[in-house]
Amino acid sequence: MSVRTKRVYDPPSPGDGMRVLVMRLWPRGIKKSRVDRWLKELGAEIPLIRAWKSRKLTSWPEFRRRYLAGLKKPAARARLRELKALAKRGRVTLLCACPYESRCHRGLLKRLLA
Repeated sequence: MSVRTKRVYDPPSPGDGMRVLVMRLWPRGIKKSRVDRWLKELGAEIPLIRAWKSRKLTSWPEFRRRYLAGLKKPAARARLRELKALAKRGRVTLLCACPYESRCHRGLLKRLLA
């Protein structure tokens, strides 16, 4: 499987393959033509995002634990299977608005698919 990650605000490139947005909410200012598929069920849940951004949730390991627990829900599991199937067919680039992959769920998804 060939899975890459990128910020959704970075310009598309020919090597991106299938560009998959993995955010619950559509990012401001992004045209739908810049994304091939939107799997919002693979984004972090809204309460988790709010807790992280408000700094009520202070540790990355706790965010990771809660995010991965959310992927066990039926809707998320179905989308995860869909994402795996896409990755088996060709290159997939996971897109999110977070500036750093090391503190973003898209990095967790990439490792999960590897």
